Amino acid sequence: MARKLLKVASYNVNGIRPRLPQLLQWLQTEAPDIACLQELKATDAAFPIDAIRAAGYGALWHGQPSWNGVAILARGDDPIESRRVLPGDPRDDHSRYLEAAAHGIMVGCLYLPNGNPQPGPKFDYKLRWFARLIAHARALVDCGHPVVLAGDYNVVPTDLDIYDPKSWRKDALLQPQSRACYEELLGQGWTDALRARHPGERIYTFWDYFRQHWPRNAGLRIDHLLLNPPLAARLRDAGVDRWVRGLEKASDHAPTWVTLAR
Repeated sequence: MARKLLKVASYNVNGIRPRLPQLLQWLQTEAPDIACLQELKATDAAFPIDAIRAAGYGALWHGQPSWNGVAILARGDDPIESRRVLPGDPRDDHSRYLEAAAHGIMVGCLYLPNGNPQPGPKFDYKLRWFARLIAHARALVDCGHPVVLAGDYNVVPTDLDIYDPKSWRKDALLQPQSRACYEELLGQGWTDALRARHPGERIYTFWDYFRQHWPRNAGLRIDHLLLNPPLAARLRDAGVDRWVRGLEKASDHAPTWVTLAR
């Protein structure tokens, strides 16, 4: 019997080959219906599709050697690809965007550029990529179909979303331009699901490997699931699978998720 709720998750795996055991453990334990993965750091040929299928998931992926890479997994189903490149710059060869239909909804999986060091060309690229995302999202938000844009946005939206903003003020993730782009995206009508369900809570999705940030819960919220109005009306809950960050040799991100009425 089908579950009453649809669970959609986003998880920056920080290298799918070395962290495949952690990924499979999470899939088995939490069983998301749709999982958007980022930072595969693997070529298309190196994607572990056999293990993913053995876990009960169909998949689409767009890899790249050593860095970037995104994938969409669907439990008991095969995602139907609609796009694998963010429009707006035919010269951009980074594997950062993948879009597909799965379980009755449109899913955009994204890995937005980090942008450090800033100022500089990497930050300029981040802002150009963000502008392209905003332009594409404008066509999706009112398309009439339920849509989620899920991924690692590499943006800390507000000071509530970071343990201590003072030492991060110069980081690309907190720059006013980065935050303004995120606000412009929300202004189109997207709902930040995790913040909507936890409006005043300090809730994080990323803890880096330095200075004991994980044991101290010194985290950042940079992984977001944005829902367009038809899908936001179906939002029931949202959260973070923090236990995954505590696994041995874990990614520095934890999966974040939403549950939706079917």
